[in-house]
Amino acid sequence: MGTSDIEALAAKLAASSGIAAKQDIGTIAARLGLQGQRIAVGDDCAALPDGNGHLLFAIEGFMNEFVAADPWFAGWCGVMVNISDIAAMGGRPIAVVDAVWANGEAGATPVLEGMRAASSAFGVPIVGGHTNIRTERGQLSVAIIGRAKKLLTSFDARPGDVLVAAIDHRGRYREPFNNWEAATDAPPVRLRADLELLPEIAEAGLALSAKDISQGGIVGTAIMMAECSRVGIDIDVSAIPLPAGVSLDRWLATFPSFGYLLSVAPGDVADVVTLFTARGITAAAIGSVTAGSEIALIDGESRAVVRDHAETPLLQLGRQGVAA
Repeated sequence: MGTSDIEALAAKLAASSGIAAKQDIGTIAARLGLQGQRIAVGDDCAALPDGNGHLLFAIEGFMNEFVAADPWFAGWCGVMVNISDIAAMGGRPIAVVDAVWANGEAGATPVLEGMRAASSAFGVPIVGGHTNIRTERGQLSVAIIGRAKKLLTSFDARPGDVLVAAIDHRGRYREPFNNWEAATDAPPVRLRADLELLPEIAEAGLALSAKDISQGGIVGTAIMMAECSRVGIDIDVSAIPLPAGVSLDRWLATFPSFGYLLSVAPGDVADVVTLFTARGITAAAIGSVTAGSEIALIDGESRAVVRDHAETPLLQLGRQGVAA
């Protein structure tokens, strides 16, 4: 990939809607007065000290277009992505609650069936929620609670660390969105054991920092991690494994059903990668954590900056954050 190609790719990703949407987080957090928490989270979950560990609390809301276009899968994702948020912080899920708006029982049924299927597959109970099925517009939000013995955070990536991506390639796109679906037909026993890898890594001290790859894709997630940790990240596009038939530019913007970025000390990279690959999950070192504030794509001698969070913050949360 030449210099002009990598610069064009960086510009395309910098302008993506999945990354741009994260800019709203800081504005809302400031209005709510959530900055200055004792535990810096800026993360997939709020982490509340609780005994010898932390209680984890998170919520996800879904785009109306997504709920309307694929209501069963939206319901499934309501459970799945919340569980992924818990795992990203080294935790194990306890239970979820939901808030569903729909046009009658017929409108709500596929969403609820998707949630129930995911709850059964992942072994995480739905214990309550809020219902309004007398509205013309379908909407969905799901919240979760979990617990971590030892945290992985977005605030502990350090210069000199290696950026590791672990993504389940055993799937396909759920068109027309950039959602890589690798869970609905997977054996439940496998799904549960795969998620157990993150708390195992945290408790073994093999990583301090991790983040669930979200709507912003690999690059957007790296930007959030870098901003929270006040570091730079160079992403080596030539080192990123791609599923068969998938282009690099789409993969970098993809929201995978199982996907994490981890900031790992060089001496622990081989062990972390092996833990994932032993379970059939594709994992590789795809970049490096650097001093500074630039998140850049590199390919050989070519380098293109996607964002400099010191000049243009994305989350705009400061050193102490809120759930992202």
